[in-house]
Amino acid sequence: MTREEFIKELEYQGYTYKEEGNKIIITKESRVLYLDSIKDLPSNVVFMNSSTVYLTDLKTLPEGIMFSNIGEVWLNSLQTIPKGIVFSNSRGVYLRSLIGGWFNMWEGNIKGIGSNRLLNKMIELELFDR
Repeated sequence: MTREEFIKELEYQGYTYKEEGNKIIITKESRVLYLDSIKDLPSNVVFMNSSTVYLTDLKTLPEGIMFSNIGEVWLNSLQTIPKGIVFSNSRGVYLRSLIGGWFNMWEGNIKGIGSNRLLNKMIELELFDR
């Protein structure tokens, strides 16, 4: 999906955003983001909305995607997570195709280490980039 197509979809859905340099930042004024029908994203999108993000049909993420939303991230169909993707959202990340469910409930988590911190380290080590 091109940057222009993505912006058009945001506007159609009534989601607020701003552009800063090469980034599209979805702002806190937007609550739950239902973007289930989107098959791919442009690079450099920052999710800062005040609730959950549903991107259930995405198979992969392009570079520069950051989840800083206040809520969950649903990525049901994701097959890969390339280096450079950041999860700093305040709730769980649902990765059905990759690990079978919620990352924060995954049996590989390490007690005392935040699940998003572990997920980001695994992404940095390219463990999800097949």
